[in-house]
Amino acid sequence: MAQIIFLHGASSSGKSTLAGALQNRLPRPFWHVSFDTFRDSGALPMARFTSGEFDWDQHRARVFDGLHASFAALADTGNDLIVEHILDTPGWAEALHRCLASHDVLFVGVQCALETLQAREATRGDRPTGSAARDFDTIHRARVYDLEVAGDGDLSRACDQVIAALDSGRRVSEFAR
Repeated sequence: MAQIIFLHGASSSGKSTLAGALQNRLPRPFWHVSFDTFRDSGALPMARFTSGEFDWDQHRARVFDGLHASFAALADTGNDLIVEHILDTPGWAEALHRCLASHDVLFVGVQCALETLQAREATRGDRPTGSAARDFDTIHRARVYDLEVAGDGDLSRACDQVIAALDSGRRVSEFAR
């Protein structure tokens, strides 16, 4: 059984920063996997999707089904993971729950103030304007977490909280049911 730290939060909430900090502090190797790392690796022909040559809407479901299956495949072969994801599509939480059911999943809500999300979104420039506000209003609705941390707070404190929760073995989230 692999251990999985599932970081869930709005775009620009600090999930990637937290994942990197956790990788530097955890006592054994954890892979950091996300759509962003998959996209940015060059695995997908994003320039052709962005230009409209390929229809993203036609391929999106397959891309994410494959991404979700890859999380399970990595965990099934004994790799511990830090999964960074946004459950913004109906059915994804249930599909991931099924894929990851045989593993120890710590589901972490990464919270962040709206003003901070909007400022980060503007600074990054690689997200559609308004996506942070949209995520802020919807992303945590009806989610049940094992732990919630501040993505705009003290990074060391957030790492300490995640590591303590991981080590506790206590799971109460929707992934534990």
